[in-house]
Formats: sequence, structure tokens, C-alpha cells
Amino acid sequence: MLSIHACSKEENPTNDKTTAVFNPNISYGSLTDQDGNNYKTVTIGSQIWMAENLRTTKYRNGDEIPEITDSTAWINLSTGAYCNYQNTRNIDTIATFGRLYNWYTVNDSRNIAPEGWHVPNYDEWKILENNLGGDSIAGGKLKETGTIHWQSPNKFATNESGFTALPGGCRWGGQFNIVGGTRMISIGKYGFWWTATEDSASNQNAWHRHIWTGWGYVGGCKCPKIDGYSIRLVKN
Repeated sequence: MLSIHACSKEENPTNDKTTAVFNPNISYGSLTDQDGNNYKTVTIGSQIWMAENLRTTKYRNGDEIPEITDSTAWINLSTGAYCNYQNTRNIDTIATFGRLYNWYTVNDSRNIAPEGWHVPNYDEWKILENNLGGDSIAGGKLKETGTIHWQSPNKFATNESGFTALPGGCRWGGQFNIVGGTRMISIGKYGFWWTATEDSASNQNAWHRHIWTGWGYVGGCKCPKIDGYSIRLVKN
């Protein structure tokens, strides 16, 4: 069995740099990924979730996940890749909001999650939401409170679950700041998270869940696998 070397704190400059506002009334656990990144975890109902967005640059076996900054190269991918929002190199931004991944990283047999964890499927997200009263109100209970990271109004945000959902934005069609309907889809306004569930009608699409600053619901739909979204892991 391949032994993965866990990098030291000094080799992972994002460790302890998050500016996320966690629920002070929650007792958090911890998780270290194959890149040596440290995260808080939280128990919600019968599930144990990451309380931060994933930021690994490696698969479980130690293989590197390619970082793709070029928009044209990104939309032509059919294999796993990650990027930072707006291709930033700011340590605090990466530590707080995590990285964005296409869906091919989710489905890669090398596993983006460390041993004992996995990317949740659609049904596991629904279990989370139902534990918090259903998708119509669960978003508020999942969102970090205040407007340090969520742009105003951050409606109904209580973070009573401790999940501390953050608006990491997305990458659609290779672009970061895009308009969806009448709204700018950007960091600070939206959080998007991949599920492990493919669209049964198209091998080009997979399901995600999203939360918006302007309401307390959790939404979701099937979108192209080339999109870049955040990832949260759940324990096996």
C-alpha cells in the first residue's frame, strides 16, 4: 500500500489562515487531507461533514491534480483539474474559500478524498438538508453568519449547524464572473458544491447544490462537468 506523506504546516501555507467565522457553540473535529491541509469537521445528524471547503492539490495516491488557469484549456477538459477563483494566489482567500474543481476530479478513481471520506452524492446532501428542516430553510442554517464573506444581505443565516457554508463562487464556461439570469454569479454571493451523482440523461452533466446570499434555501441542478465548484466531503 502506498504511504502518503502528510506535509508539515510549514509546507502548507494555507493552514490556520482561514478567516471563516465558525459557530462558537459547536464542538468541531478535524481532518487532514493528502496534501497536509487541516480542516474542521462537524457532526450534523448521523453524518460527519467538513466544515470548510476542500483545497487539496493531490489525489489520495499522491498524484497531482493539474491546475488549469487558461479558460480555453479548462472548457476542453475531460479529466480532473482545479483552479483558484480568479486564479488568485492570495493565501487567505484560498485558505478561506478553498479551491474550485471540475466534476472529473470527483469521479477519478484515484479519489480526491482522503481515506475514510468521500464526495457526497445527491441523496447524502438531501439527508443533510432534511436534518435541518428541508431545502427551503436549510441554507440559512448552513451559511456562515454576517457579511464578512457573504455579501449583504445574507438572509436567514444562522450557521446553527456549524457547517459554515461559504460563497466560493464558481467557474462556468471557463469564466469566473458571469451573469446567470439577472444575477452576477460570483464569490461572495453564491456557494456551489459538487455531488457525486451524474445526470442519468447525459454523460456531460452532474448534480450540484448551491446556496445564495439572498435567501435561506438550498438549490441545485444538473450542470456541465467542466464547471468549477467547491467540494465538501462527508465521512464514510
